[in-house]
Amino acid sequence: MLLRAACVLAVAAPLAAAAAEHTLTMEGMKIQPASLVVQRGDKVTWVNKDVVPHTATAKGVFDSGQIANGAKWTWTATKAGDFPYVCTYHPGMKAQLTVK
Repeated sequence: MLLRAACVLAVAAPLAAAAAEHTLTMEGMKIQPASLVVQRGDKVTWVNKDVVPHTATAKGVFDSGQIANGAKWTWTATKAGDFPYVCTYHPGMKAQLTVK
């Protein structure tokens, strides 16, 4: 009887949600969207559509290094929190990433 109940519970349990993918663009010396909320395990990709290189840098959390024109960089969100970040080459390019 216990085995039957365990099997029913295993089948009825919801499957874990697949990680989502999010894309941000760097264009016109701006990061869009400027604010993004993701879940732990989600993948976040920055795409540089400007003619100059950029970075996506949240001190102590992530640092893309140089993202060349036409290139992209992907980071997997593993730590929950609010993370303001900048392009270290162009400090006026600021954005906010929140990981739940």
